[in-house]
Amino acid sequence: MCCIPQRLGQMDICKGVVSLATAAGAICLLYKAIRAGIKCQPPRCSASPICVARLAVEREQHGRDSGELRRLLNSLECKQDEYAKSMILHSITRCVYLLESEASACTNDDITLVGSMLDDKDNSVKIQALNTLKAFSGIRKFRLKIQEHSIKVLELISTIWDSQLHIAGLRLLNNLPLPDFAHPQLRRVMPALMEILQSDYTLAQVQAARLLSNLAQKNDLLYDILNCQVHSNFLNLFQSTQPGSLLLEVLVFAERLSEGRSSPHYRAVKWHYNEQSVHEAVFGDDSRLADRLLALVIHPEEDVQIQACKVIVSLQCPQDVGVWPSCPPSHSCFSNAE
Repeated sequence: MCCIPQRLGQMDICKGVVSLATAAGAICLLYKAIRAGIKCQPPRCSASPICVARLAVEREQHGRDSGELRRLLNSLECKQDEYAKSMILHSITRCVYLLESEASACTNDDITLVGSMLDDKDNSVKIQALNTLKAFSGIRKFRLKIQEHSIKVLELISTIWDSQLHIAGLRLLNNLPLPDFAHPQLRRVMPALMEILQSDYTLAQVQAARLLSNLAQKNDLLYDILNCQVHSNFLNLFQSTQPGSLLLEVLVFAERLSEGRSSPHYRAVKWHYNEQSVHEAVFGDDSRLADRLLALVIHPEEDVQIQACKVIVSLQCPQDVGVWPSCPPSHSCFSNAE
């Protein structure tokens, strides 16, 4: 019995030693972890978008030229596989947005280099090149150079059925004043633009409607738009169940068409339209656009309500339009009473 206290004391000492050893081990592991973390720095020259963004912010804060944009452009000139080219272009796009001074220091040769990527066989490279040109188009001195690629961009969006490419190409075109020399190509691609507008991909539809609204203000393109063939369900674009962003754009498009066809310049000619044309779908005797518009006047989104009212006002029957000898209130135009 007299040995029990001694044994208990020895056990307490052993526990203490074990605790100290455990604590020392934990401290050692913690030290190693901290040391490893200090040594583990992200690569400064990585082409990943995250690293580029981090580098851009750091350099801009210190007012220094990072050289990252120039390095990326130089690397684009080297032989690269499709994935590498796509990633480099993506990083260049981010740099243009983040490094304003470095982007402004670029040259027209850099724009030509990026534009050459539109001929790449891989669609992802084409899409990234379109995004990069869109980024550069925000710098005024590059707009004329980028306009030179507008014919190629129109060719791409009219021959390749890819929603992401449509979005990228149309966003670029919507950010540029389209030159007159592009009008013949625009006439040729008008059916493709209408197909995109009637597709099931909202983002592409919105961009297509925006471009068509701009083109509808061109006197020499208005008839080509109005006479363009569309599907029999074209007016589904004006259904209240469509996304508000799309409804707003197609309503603006309808207003531009209405204003254009009512202008003295357009009314001076007696035009003839195909049976399944935009004109017949929107302004024809059998059009149900009026019903669609009246439903949109009570749409939950105020911007849609206002734009629907603008279209209704623009559709007030002109008195001297040759293609409309009469305008019954039951059809697509509205009488003064309505």
